[in-house]
Order: sequence, then structure tokens, then C-alpha cells
Amino acid sequence: MRNLLHYLKPHKKLLAGAVIFLFFNNFTAMFLPTLTARLINVGVANEDIPYIYRICILMLTVAVFGGLSSIVSAILASKTTAGFCRDLREALFIKAQQYSLTDFQTVGTASMITRCTNDINILQRSGMMFLRILLPAPVMTIVGLTLAFRTNVRVACFFVAVILFFGIMAYLIGRRAIPLFKHMQKRMDRLTYVLREGISGVRVIRAFNRQEFEKNRFVDSCSDYREIAVKTGRVFAILLPSLFIIMDFSVASVIWFGGIQVSNGSMELGSIFALIEYLTIILFCGVAAVMCFMEIPRALSSAERINEVLSLAPEIRDNPAALEKSPMKGTLEFKDVTFEYSNAEEPVLSQISFTARPGQTTAIIGGTGSGKSTIANLIPRFYQVNKGEILLNGIDIKKYPQKVLRDKIGFIPQKAFLFRGTIESNIRFGKKDATMEEIQAAAKTAQAHHFIEGLEDGYQSYVAQGGSNLSGGQKQRVAIARALVKKPEVYVFDDSFSALDFKTDSMLRKALKSEIKDSALIIVAQRISTILDADQIIVLDEGKVVGMGRHEELIKTCPIYQQIAATQLSENELKGKEAPDYEQA
Repeated sequence: MRNLLHYLKPHKKLLAGAVIFLFFNNFTAMFLPTLTARLINVGVANEDIPYIYRICILMLTVAVFGGLSSIVSAILASKTTAGFCRDLREALFIKAQQYSLTDFQTVGTASMITRCTNDINILQRSGMMFLRILLPAPVMTIVGLTLAFRTNVRVACFFVAVILFFGIMAYLIGRRAIPLFKHMQKRMDRLTYVLREGISGVRVIRAFNRQEFEKNRFVDSCSDYREIAVKTGRVFAILLPSLFIIMDFSVASVIWFGGIQVSNGSMELGSIFALIEYLTIILFCGVAAVMCFMEIPRALSSAERINEVLSLAPEIRDNPAALEKSPMKGTLEFKDVTFEYSNAEEPVLSQISFTARPGQTTAIIGGTGSGKSTIANLIPRFYQVNKGEILLNGIDIKKYPQKVLRDKIGFIPQKAFLFRGTIESNIRFGKKDATMEEIQAAAKTAQAHHFIEGLEDGYQSYVAQGGSNLSGGQKQRVAIARALVKKPEVYVFDDSFSALDFKTDSMLRKALKSEIKDSALIIVAQRISTILDADQIIVLDEGKVVGMGRHEELIKTCPIYQQIAATQLSENELKGKEAPDYEQA
């Protein structure tokens, strides 16, 4: 829990102020019954009108100051809890940005969303209840008992018995509630996961007419959550009536026994009113504290889940050693790289070795599951290699700070993702200080300028979340422009031409040649037509390099490449004749 308390330190002054004003308010609340007893026992009993006025003015003054302190305390407590949870959300977001893809798989996307939203909301609500209710309850109880013993010892002993009974009941209910709240959080994760999957995969669901299946799946998740929520609700359904019955019975008992002592002359009438108010305040604080105590197990469960994220050490960390200077630029080298995913039975890549040099195009091709995209993800260090080295400019990428490394790489993922905003803001995402001329130049190279100019607002045209208002090819070209505007040392295209037609593909590759004079270009592709003119083609099969060379060499010497080519190229192209020029087509 130290990780969480660390984020409370900046708000300790507000917290201290909230506690001070809160206790001042509670002490004034306890002082009022004493004044009430004096008013009745002295002023009313002796018909002393000036004394009654003085006590009433004093009571009114105490009530006003108590009310003001309660308002100030509530404001300070709200600022404290809201600021704490704001910092906690920011810390979770920053921590998530440090995670590798493996770390995200460990936590789970749906669970991460729940922890950043629902769990922190529970902590904020519980923190407010702790500051306003649970924290002053012990002090109020001690002060109330002290005043009750000063008023009447016999009735005060009855107070002690009631408070002990309250404590035992709170312990028994808490022991029952803690496991229920933990199960509730896990089932909330499951519900969030199913809901998120159903929304993000709505197109696939409709395409295969699986709406009824997904509906039943969601209903089952809701039923599981409802089951545990009903069990938890039953605990509260029994708790509240029981506590109020005890409270009403206790007040009636004080009136009964106090009335007997007043009739015997052993206690004054005003003392009964004071004792009733003491008991009411103590029991009301007890009921509120028990309700707050019921929230604590849920808050502890949420705090534990948040702490898991904050304490999870990222798999990939920056090397604190000083970075070496290298005269090389734009050279990428794989040296006997072996990689396997967590819990995998065998490596997805085995002893991969190749070198990509500036001004050259290195293409990677192979069957489905051969490890092409894995190689692309290893270059920006989204995953940590198990064996071997990946060198950028002759330096192991593990020695680069992640920010420095990724600034040197222009990565275009297989699935183009755009952010809500404008086309200009999405391209500028690659280089925040890019000029409009640089943005347009990158868009022209990516073959996106023509369709952008055709839009009503041009580069200021609105882009919906995920780029849902653009076609697949348009999104892909904007994503390519976003990487080109960086002018990095290494370009990595992870099957980024798949959404483009052959003509646009050909024009884009020709435009890229002038961009990579000082940079290495790595293309992961499915289509041989995309990589025909590559300077180096790497053929993968089951995570191993089975061929390396130019197209003309591989078409004669590599059986795997021949099989891929036979399904994509015409007979003339297989015989080595020039491929069609799609730009002129």
C-alpha cells in the first residue's frame, strides 16, 4: 500500500485541514447536549430568563461555528480525495505507457480499464467516507462515553454494552463481506471484457449473425455479477434494520431507566435529554461507521488491484549507463535473435540474422505464423528478445533509452489506428513541431495528398475515433504519412501496404526511394509484387530464415519463396520477365 500512500503526500496539508475542521465540528456537536442539560436543569428549573438567553445565544454560536467547520471540512476532504484519485489515474496511465506488450497481456486491457475507472471511483468514495464518518467515530465514541459517565454511571455502562455489541456485529459482517467484494471485482472485470469485446467486434458479430450468441454471453456475465451483488445486498439488507432496531431500543431504554431515576430524585430531567443526545450521536456514528466499514473491504480490494499495476515492474527498462556514440546511421542488424512469447511451448523466432543498411530496402515475407510481424515488433522493442542482439547503428537497442530508440524508428503497424481530431493533427502526431510544408510533403509521398485535398476541409477535415469515417486505404496512407514526417533512421512497414491497391502500392514504393537515402527500409509483406524490387528479401518459415537474397535469386533457389510466388505471380513473371507497371496501368 506504500505505492498508494505516496500519492497522498502532496495533499497532506488539505488532509490535515479537513481533519482539524472535522474534529472541531464533532466537538461542537458533543458540546451542545451539555448546554441543553444546563439549560433545562438550571435555567428552566429556576425560571432564570437571562440565563436561558445566555445559554441559547451560546448554543446558537456553537451551532453556527460547527456548521461552518462542517462545510469547510467537506470542501477540504473533497479536494483531498479528488486530487489523490486524479494523481492515481495519472500514475496508472503513465505506468501503462511503460509496459511492454507482454505486460499488457499480464494485466489485461479490460482489467486495466476497470482499475483506472471503477476501482479508483471506489477508492475516492471510500476515502470520503473514511474522512467524514469513520475517522471521527472512535473519538466521538470516547468523548460521548466520558460525558455520559460524568452524567450517570449506570446508564453509561449500558452505553458500553451497546457499543461492544455494535463492534462484534461489524466484525462478523465484515468477515462475510470481504470475500464477496473481491469476487464482485473479478466478475466486474469479466463483464467489462465481454462488453468491450462485443462493442469492438460488432462488425464481425453481425457478419456471422452471432448476435444471439453474444447476447447470451453478455447475459451470462451479467447474471454472474448479479448473483454476487445480490449476496452482498442481502448482507446490507439484514444489517441496516438490525442497527436501527438496536438504536431505537437503546434510546427507549435510556428514557425508561432515566425516568425511573428522575422520579427517585437521583437524576435531573435535563440529564436524560443530554444522555439521549449522547447515545444518539454515538449510535449514529456507529451505524455510519459500520456502513463505512462495509465499504472498506471493497476499497481494500480495489486498492490491491491498483497496487498490482503500480508495483508491476515493466519487462523492458531503460539502461542507466551512458549511451555510446556511433558514426553509423540507419543500420539495423539482427544477430542470432531468438524470441518466444510468454507461456509458449517453442520459440516463434529462432536464430534470425540479417543486416538492413541505409538506402536499401529489406523485405520480409513468409507464410502465416512464420514470425514476420514479430520481427517488426522487436525492432522498436515492444518485446524483449530472449537470445541474441538487435543492433541499431552498431549499438544494442537495449542500451538506448526507449524514447531515443523510438525517435529513430518510423513504425507503421499492420492495423492503422488514427486518433480523434483532424488529418493534420494525426500526421503531426509523428512530429509535434512539423511545419505544414513537411506534413504535405509526407502526405504526398504516402499518396494521401490527393484524397485529402478532395475533402471539404482538406487537412483540417475531422477524423473520428479510430479513423472510422475514413476507408481502410485512406487510414493506411495517413498512418504512413505520420511515420514519414519523422524522417527516422529506420522505416518499419508491418504489412502496411495490404489495404492499398496495386497502383497506389507501386506509386508509394517509387516515392519512398527518394526518402530512404539515409535510412533503412524494412517491409513486412504478404504480396510479392510489393517486394519485387527489394535489395534484400528474407524468407521465413516457422520462425527460421530459409532464404535470403533478391527476387531473381530466390525464385530459383528457395522452395518456400517459389511456393508463395506460384500463387501470386503470372507465368511470365515467374520466368523472370518484368512485372507490370501498375502506375501506367
